Amino acid sequence: MNDHRPRTSNIEPPDPNRLPLFAPQRTMPTSTAPRNGHRVGSGPLASSETGIGSVEVDWSLVAALRAQASEQLSQAVAADGVRLDKESQEELAKAIVLDLIEAAMADDMDVGAPTWTAAKQRAVFKAVLDSLFRLGRLQPLVEREDVENILVTGCDEVFLELVDGTLLAGPPVADSDEELIEFLVFLSSRGEGSSRPFSPARPTLHLTLGEYARLAAVAWRMPRPSMVIRLHRMVEVTLDDLVDMQMLTPVAASFLRAAVRARESIVVSGVQGAGKTTVVRALCNEIPPREVLGTFETEYELYLHKLKTQHPIVYPWEARPGSGEYGPDGRQAGEFTLDEALYDSFRFNLSRQIVGEVRGKEVWPMIKAMESGPGSISTTHASDGVAALRKLVTCAMEAGPHVTHTLATAKLAATLRLIVHLELHTTQIADGEWQRTRRVAEIVAVEPGEHELGYATTPVFTTDPATGMATPTTLPDRYRALAAYGFDYAGYLATQTPYRPDGVS
Repeated sequence: MNDHRPRTSNIEPPDPNRLPLFAPQRTMPTSTAPRNGHRVGSGPLASSETGIGSVEVDWSLVAALRAQASEQLSQAVAADGVRLDKESQEELAKAIVLDLIEAAMADDMDVGAPTWTAAKQRAVFKAVLDSLFRLGRLQPLVEREDVENILVTGCDEVFLELVDGTLLAGPPVADSDEELIEFLVFLSSRGEGSSRPFSPARPTLHLTLGEYARLAAVAWRMPRPSMVIRLHRMVEVTLDDLVDMQMLTPVAASFLRAAVRARESIVVSGVQGAGKTTVVRALCNEIPPREVLGTFETEYELYLHKLKTQHPIVYPWEARPGSGEYGPDGRQAGEFTLDEALYDSFRFNLSRQIVGEVRGKEVWPMIKAMESGPGSISTTHASDGVAALRKLVTCAMEAGPHVTHTLATAKLAATLRLIVHLELHTTQIADGEWQRTRRVAEIVAVEPGEHELGYATTPVFTTDPATGMATPTTLPDRYRALAAYGFDYAGYLATQTPYRPDGVS
């Protein structure tokens, strides 16, 4: 066997001439999604997209080469005794895979099989490296810049949801459901930051993938293993970008910009896929760069810590599920909760504590963050702005019988100031062509209430039936002060319409 061990920590890259025209790996773009409502070409997957490049990949061959490469890589690293980072391991793996491909080509020549083309060499080389270091058969799908979601129900039922809402059939991502589960277990063991359990005892998996992607999977609790990969296509985004995309009006943008600068605590609501996280990133872009931020998420999705030009100092906390036996305190070893992260963060001189998505018990860290300092921002799923508040009350009460409706509403009414609600619409405009629109449809002010409900809401902006965008309606007196932070108060008054509870103005 060839000696692939590095003699120094700086691995010499393999000779590119051994693989003609090899294209380097692409990194995930930060903002490649078409503008809101822009149409993207649709139709069945072209044959070139079922493999890598223009070559149909033999995945059984890739699996065999991957197994050999993995074994040789482990042996080489162990024999050298030097701890290598991921980049150095990948450079070493490239040399190993090149040797394995040359050996496979020689074996084919010995038995009279067709000579490998340069395209096949490149495709197999990339597929093996993807299987070792990235997402294997999913990687070509992730690299498609028009894909927003990858929906998998079993190894061979795969759909690609494009940024415009078009749904396409995709290629199989494994040869069997068992192989798909094995791949998910492998992904869970090499999760970003630390491993996450995935087994019949812990049948759900939530992972951050690569630069800007998130995976949710479940097995053993459905007839077939299933997963969804969400690809975040707009990371560097501003409120002005959202105006250009016709997601909100300039007046609404000026109001939200001023609210962030005035440190009003905000929750962004909407259905799944409505663009909540994108709007939160745009809101956070209005926070002055001098402020020190802390983000608290079950899985990284905001990625503020990667946007150094916008926010030089961001401390990103990520929760971790436990594994193994439960201890005397009822917790599994290794568990790290958002409550613990928030507790730790009080020694980090933070200007704002931003709790990401609130699906359940995350509501209490969100409330604590808003109590501890104004200007926090979060998201939640809801059908409208007021429903978002009711949902947060329900989430708070799920903490246990000690949390009454009165306590939950009092806490939220005292800390939460604004709810920004988004609407998502996907409409068919032709055979196989769809148009997806996302709009900021409502902005609701929240304050303590004196009656039984416990809180009062005011529709600052309501939905314009003609455009679907939030239009000025009723402005509480306290928000007139936002003019000092850039709110276009005159523009608000000029476009204001009377509020009608039935939505008709």
